Amino acid sequence: MEAAQNQQNSQENTSNPNPNPQPQTLSKNAQKKLLKQQKFEAKKAEKKALMKEQKRRDAEKKRKEWEEKLAGLTEDERQKLIDSRKGLRRERMEKRSEERGQKIQRLTQAKETGQNIVIDLEFSHLMTHSEIHSLVQQIMYCYAVNGRCTFPAHLWLTGCQGEMETQLQRLPGFEKWIIEKENQSYNQAFADQKDNLVYLTADSETVLYELDPTKVYIVGGLVDRNRWKGITMKKAEEQGIHTAKLPIGSYMKMYSSQVLTVNQVIEILLKFMETKDWKAAFFQVIPQRKRSEADLGNCQEIDGEECNEENEESERKKKCIEVLPHD
Repeated sequence: MEAAQNQQNSQENTSNPNPNPQPQTLSKNAQKKLLKQQKFEAKKAEKKALMKEQKRRDAEKKRKEWEEKLAGLTEDERQKLIDSRKGLRRERMEKRSEERGQKIQRLTQAKETGQNIVIDLEFSHLMTHSEIHSLVQQIMYCYAVNGRCTFPAHLWLTGCQGEMETQLQRLPGFEKWIIEKENQSYNQAFADQKDNLVYLTADSETVLYELDPTKVYIVGGLVDRNRWKGITMKKAEEQGIHTAKLPIGSYMKMYSSQVLTVNQVIEILLKFMETKDWKAAFFQVIPQRKRSEADLGNCQEIDGEECNEENEESERKKKCIEVLPHD
């Protein structure tokens, strides 16, 4: 019976030659970086909670000021002020509606003529619940930024299954997003365009200097790549598709690796589509904390615009995310 069991185990191993990869053991340096990142995330969460509380206090203060202002007016004055406020609110709503209509028009046109950019979500089984949540937030930001572009890209979500799909569907208005949502892989979604697929990975030896409108650029949807170094490059090589990396090294030096978050990669691509200037795109998107000291002196003015500070980047994200539920 033991021999039969061994034979069965052998057959199972043969039928499944590539079991789920095991995470690499982190070096001491990687552990320090991970701890630093965890502290940064904790500080960011604390700051977010403080900002939320401050926002609540400001709203309560404005409400009381409004009530006090009304209390000191006559009935006619009160009615005129209320009508005036309603008029301003109506104008804002009409402006938002107009902007929303223009955004829908741009994103619809992008389905026909825009640059195809894929976010590969087939790594969700390698991430924790909080990491998936983080990636979902990045995707939400990507969609918001893309919608504000004069000439947006056409975004794809492929391999969207399991908890990843569940969390995305919980986003307000997600079902109305003008974006391709595919349960299948990008290989299946672009089965007739395999030669046009280009996986963007920092491990590639090919540098991407120009965007080809006929190509489909793929960004790996993976949080905490320290545990899975080289996984996107390996996947692309096994599938026999092209790879490329952003020309970051030609314009700036970074503290550690050139691995960026999903939303940073997408926004860099969108900035380059708009400006045709990699340097401007990098310095406007990549936070200063990721750059070496030698590059901080270059952060003066690029095309008349000052480089974004980290707090400005955070504010942009907050504004974009607040807009989404109204789309």
